[in-house]
Amino acid sequence: MAVVPFSERPGRHERHFRRKLDNDLFPRPIREWSEDDLLEVQRLDHEELIAFLQSLRGVVQKAVNLKPNEETQVILDLKAELEQHYEQACSLADRQEGNKQAIRQLVEVIMNVIRRNAAGDALAEQELAEEELARRTHFELLEHALVADLLHPDSLIQADELAAVLLTDEESQVLAAWELFDEAQRELLLEDMQAILAAGGDDAVSAGGRLTLLQNA
Repeated sequence: MAVVPFSERPGRHERHFRRKLDNDLFPRPIREWSEDDLLEVQRLDHEELIAFLQSLRGVVQKAVNLKPNEETQVILDLKAELEQHYEQACSLADRQEGNKQAIRQLVEVIMNVIRRNAAGDALAEQELAEEELARRTHFELLEHALVADLLHPDSLIQADELAAVLLTDEESQVLAAWELFDEAQRELLLEDMQAILAAGGDDAVSAGGRLTLLQNA
């Protein structure tokens, strides 16, 4: 097999491609792959990055054009767009720290406007504080690529691949992603993981400790 130049900071297409390479835990592992296969997923990541940058410019322009007395719904819609772009940025290739920081700053500007409008309303102020905490927690989770990949509207991780992903991704990534699931979902995933490991194989042997970790998480 040719020596393939993996990306130092891959996007979600290349990440999932690499998860499945000769991994028997997956229902459809990738075998006998070529450099062209890798170049194709890198191309998809690059196209996604270009589309994101174009879209982000449009959202930033909306923020610049906000009127001092803009309608509340317009402001809330813009905030939602910025938060969606933050999620997207976390799944992209290359360094996105600058774009993410810019988005966070714009969200904070919008939140300051909303806070001023809510000043003196104790219930509204409490709800805004709770929203701020939830957003901060959400953004922290998104710093884990696996979380961003799972939450992407067009996630590449299929339902029948999720157990295999949790058994093989880096421990820190998996523990962060584990927080996305409720108790019932976790029970089902643990059952799926047990079934995969029961099938045996070298990959199953190396992944056995992960099941124990998640059972105790």
